[in-house]
Amino acid sequence: MATSRIRVGLLPSTVFMAGTLPVPKVKDPQTGELATDRDTGETLFTLTVFLMEEGRAEQMKITVPKSGLPDGLAPGVPVRPVDLFATPWARVFNGQLSDGVAYRATSLELAGAPQFAEQSA
Repeated sequence: MATSRIRVGLLPSTVFMAGTLPVPKVKDPQTGELATDRDTGETLFTLTVFLMEEGRAEQMKITVPKSGLPDGLAPGVPVRPVDLFATPWARVFNGQLSDGVAYRATSLELAGAPQFAEQSA
């Protein structure tokens, strides 16, 4: 089955904030084998980020290769995903359908302090 990668377009006002430190992505929990990039063989990491846009916040998990993780990355730090793609997935396990969206970026950049719009009273 072919997979579709969809480039994620963002509004200029979109802010991302790191929610967790990156951790190595595990390919096989039984053996502890780590996931690697198919083209480069580089170890992949995942981290939770918060996407804040138009008065709402969404939690999402993004996979990034090790070389794409900037120094100074920590929870609460504003980041900007570079070349962010979404890949829808689905699988049947023990007769149950699971589905979702996997997010992948080539790298994360540290961004300046978030600029939040002032609330009018």
